[in-house]
Formats: sequence, C-alpha cells, structure tokens
Amino acid sequence: MIWMLPLTIIIFFLTRHLAIKIKSTLFNPLVVSTIILIPILLLTGTSYSEYFYHVRWINDLLPYSVVALAYPLYEMIPQIKSRWKSIIFITFIASLSSMISGVCIAFWLGADPEVAASILPKSVTTAIAVTVSENQGGVPSITALTVIVVGILGAIFGHQLLNLFKINTVAARGLAIGSVSHAVGTARSIEVNYHEGAYSSLALVLCGIMTSLAAPFLFPILVTLHNWL
Repeated sequence: MIWMLPLTIIIFFLTRHLAIKIKSTLFNPLVVSTIILIPILLLTGTSYSEYFYHVRWINDLLPYSVVALAYPLYEMIPQIKSRWKSIIFITFIASLSSMISGVCIAFWLGADPEVAASILPKSVTTAIAVTVSENQGGVPSITALTVIVVGILGAIFGHQLLNLFKINTVAARGLAIGSVSHAVGTARSIEVNYHEGAYSSLALVLCGIMTSLAAPFLFPILVTLHNWL
C-alpha cells in the first residue's frame, strides 16, 4: 500500500491546480481530493484505518502548518496591538456563539448529550476540538467530521457571505473566517488577502483557547437548560 501517500499528494496538487485555473471556491482542493479518493479506496477494498496509517505523515505535518500560519500574524503585530480589546471581545463572542448554536441545534434535532458534546467545539482546530469533546463525553470521530465539514463550508461560502453583507474591512473578514472555520478557512483567507489571513490566524488561536476554557462551564449549563425546558 505504498501507493497511498504519493497518490494522495498527486491528487491534492492536481485538484489545487484545477482550483487555481477555474477560480471557483466550489472546487476546494480538500473537497475535490476527498471526492476522488473515496471511490479509489472503495474499489481497492482499503479501509480508512489502513489508509490513515499509510498517509499519517501528512497528518503529522498539521501542527507545523498551523504554526506556519503565525508568520503573517507576526508581521501584523503593530495593528493587532492597537485593536487588541476589540479582537478579544469579538473572538470571545464568536466562541460562545459557535458553541451555543451548535449545541442548541443538536438538541433541537433530537440529539442526546453525547452527540451535542461532540458538536460543541465544531469551530476550532481538530486537535483542540477532539480534546474538548472527549472531556465533555463526546465522540471524537463525530467531532473530527464536524470540524472538517465546518472548515470546508467556511472556506467555500465564507467570503461569499461576507461579500453579500458588504463586509469589506480586512480585519473583520479575517476574524470572522478564523473564528468559525479554523485552519481550513484561514488557508483560504491567506489566498484571498495576506493581511486578512493574519487576522484569521489570530482568531483561530484565540477561539481555540477560549473554547477550551469556556466549554467545561458552558456545556453543563446548556444541558441543564435543555433538560429543564
């Protein structure tokens, strides 16, 4: 199964080249690569666990790629210092809104607390989200899937929604994308505007911290309210 890693890399770069040529957010390389790889794995009878084992080197690079997002952030330090109070407030509200909305929708659709806990940290990067989910009794696999879906949706539709509501400020756009669609959305923001990507990177980090700190207190309150209602 040594073909899995090179095939995955080749497919990703081909889909990325296609996305650059077509210039449409619907042709997100992550989405198109996944759509191509799934039939290949089914046809070859390859299980996900086997596939993941052979491409784990890519997964191991994820922490380093997140750290790399800090470089544009470093270049924006003077502007960030002048707005730090607003940035903290915005990301705090965004973190709470994301957790509350996810859990409320889950309960509204009839989910049990285990599933709701899995969806709770949907808008932060996978490593943090899985840990938060486990601590609240969630299912890590559901959390990971939710995080991926949210990131992809943010990368595809985030800028279109911002344009629709005529939100043109670079800082506002970056903070919005980073707050709700973590690293996947941030990568897209960097492609659109380098400075926007810096603010998105900052929101990604701050929301991860705030979600980790707030989730243990917020989730029991939401469960209690759900049971009471």
